[in-house]
Amino acid sequence: MSIFSLTGLLDLPWWGYVLVTLGLTHITIASVTLYLHRYQAHHAVDMHPVLSHFFRFWLWLTTGMSTREWVAVHRKHHARVETEEDPHSPQIAGIRKVLFEGAELYKLEARKQETLNAFGHDTPDDWVEHHVYSRLNYSGGIISMLLIDVVLFDFVGVTIWAIQMAWIPFFAAGVINGIGHWGGYRNFESPDASTNIVPWGILIGGEELHNNHHAFASSARFSSKWWEFDLGWCYLVCMQKLKLARIKKIAPRLMIDRKKPEIDLDTLRAVIANRFHIMSRFTKTVVTRVCKEEKNRLDGTTQKLLKRGKRLITLPDTRLDEHSKQHLYEILQHSDTMQVVYDFSQRLQALWTEKTATHEHLLHALRDWCEQAERTGIKALEDFSRSMRTYTLQPA
Repeated sequence: MSIFSLTGLLDLPWWGYVLVTLGLTHITIASVTLYLHRYQAHHAVDMHPVLSHFFRFWLWLTTGMSTREWVAVHRKHHARVETEEDPHSPQIAGIRKVLFEGAELYKLEARKQETLNAFGHDTPDDWVEHHVYSRLNYSGGIISMLLIDVVLFDFVGVTIWAIQMAWIPFFAAGVINGIGHWGGYRNFESPDASTNIVPWGILIGGEELHNNHHAFASSARFSSKWWEFDLGWCYLVCMQKLKLARIKKIAPRLMIDRKKPEIDLDTLRAVIANRFHIMSRFTKTVVTRVCKEEKNRLDGTTQKLLKRGKRLITLPDTRLDEHSKQHLYEILQHSDTMQVVYDFSQRLQALWTEKTATHEHLLHALRDWCEQAERTGIKALEDFSRSMRTYTLQPA
């Protein structure tokens, strides 16, 4: 018998209740990352109707969240990221506010009809949604879950239920939306403050790899480096093999064809599609290399400037505060070579931020960029340009 005096349907040892609690909360995490996030918000996968409805039903029981509301708030977060209109940016509201009151921020935004109208499209709109899940969201589902837990586990079920209710508000609304835009490491210099919290996306189903997600929002796989692990992606692969899901989109991979005769539209498409990969490679192979050469050549003052600020060279302007801009200005004033590298970095990024240019105009700009880079006399920049000429969307 258990150390607890119970009359519930299930009488477990203490560690059994721990495992049950972890299992139940993990199903909720999987429902959020697979159903709400990758399927509903970004359409990166298709799901079998039975699996889709199970996730929707489970979220109703364990969170009371409406699919339309969650999707609308999340899409607005991507569209207005790190601005005053971002529903939950720690850069705007502060890390403490988002970490501990993230669920309140979500509810506040979900009440705005204009947000639902603008960002809540293509979400479930059937009879069950209108008459059960939306009408009885925070009352019906959550109370039903409480009753189920009590029937199964007696009074210990109240504790299990309380943990279930706190799990998503803290880990999803707090940790991911808070720490995921505040501290961690970055693979890609996306125009926001998103970070990867850890390289092993296990506890929160892969959502820990938040910078990767913001760089390639429509990708069903959140891991990018070989040493990163996305548990949610593993689930999707298994579901696809079981014919319960179909993976539609993943992040592009840089392909190289060394036999390409010249830069063409395929090269341009590869550069734009892989822009975050390319800027990451530019940082490692050009900026880091040139900084090392400059530190060996210049005086101690410039060496200190470069050591503290080399990453500023490729950061988008939206990621620079006044102090960073001043630091960058001092670096460029002390090193003509870094000024050249910075100028080429800005021109390269302009290729995918130009909204009105035609493909022909962008192709001409890319060719000019490569030709001029190869005449700078900066070996790292020349090598990078020559390698970029070989990029393609097709297998080599």
